[in-house]
Amino acid sequence: MRRTAALAALTTAVVTGSLLPWPSAANAGLVTHCIGTGGAVTVPNDLLVPAGESCALTGTVITGNVTVAAGANLVIDGGRTDGTIRVAADGYLDARATTIGGTVVLASGGYGVFLKDAASGAITVRPKGTAPIDSFLFTEGARITGTVNTQGGEVRLGEATEVTGNLVSSGTYYTDLHDSFVDGTLSVLNSGTGAVVCGSAVRGKATFAGNVGGVQLGPNGALDSCASGGYFGGDVSVTNTTGATTLDDNIIDGQLTAHSNEPAAVIAANNRIRRGVAGAPPAAAAQRRHQASAVTTPRQETVQERAEERRSTAVREADAAGRAHL
Repeated sequence: MRRTAALAALTTAVVTGSLLPWPSAANAGLVTHCIGTGGAVTVPNDLLVPAGESCALTGTVITGNVTVAAGANLVIDGGRTDGTIRVAADGYLDARATTIGGTVVLASGGYGVFLKDAASGAITVRPKGTAPIDSFLFTEGARITGTVNTQGGEVRLGEATEVTGNLVSSGTYYTDLHDSFVDGTLSVLNSGTGAVVCGSAVRGKATFAGNVGGVQLGPNGALDSCASGGYFGGDVSVTNTTGATTLDDNIIDGQLTAHSNEPAAVIAANNRIRRGVAGAPPAAAAQRRHQASAVTTPRQETVQERAEERRSTAVREADAAGRAHL
């Protein structure tokens, strides 16, 4: 009788315990796999898009971190993620009208990151290294809280994108800033096909050095179509550039340094430079070279095509997989 009563009591305790809610800390190690589509639900933990799979979410809230594995795709529309998003080699992140609470990290050889009308923390793009894929970071109307640090691929921030920290670029294919804002400093070093700043504002110092293909600050350059110049709140330095360097219709609230460029920089008379120019070419030579060739194809079109193609593929694959078990 005693053993039977004790066994009954133990059984009651186990059953009762299983009905009690788990402590919130127990969810910390959980990971939800997403293959397919998801709607306006809350994922109370981390989320993983497995290698080679596609996940398309609309209105979804993810309280943890997100991992997009190798060759995977994550498309988020009108959602929210509270943690970091890490995108592996050949992985793709497409976030629109979405808030990303943490940082975004694109690994070496990652396919790309596209943000449209979205908010995120700091963004890091790793160098290509030996990977076969050259990444891209493309934004339209995004707000990035923190620093953007890009070390490879194609980089274009546009359509009133805001960066509250610095924009640091080294070894990219190109780095362009269109109609956007950088609250900190801007540094573009050793890009493969140059850099463009068009209709944008940079509060801190702007440095362009060692770029191949040229530097275009404002309109009338050979790299990209551009309607207006920019505002630079500090000094601007353009040095050791190979390829056409043009400065047109800019306001520089500091000193402009332009030397060791081949050919010499073209500095239009309509630039307003508060503290003068150091190392400028002779005015006559600058005037002769100011007839830049017309740009027939904006350089961002290639990135737009890559982003739309990958997004379309991801959505199609997610729809084919059906509803994800979120």
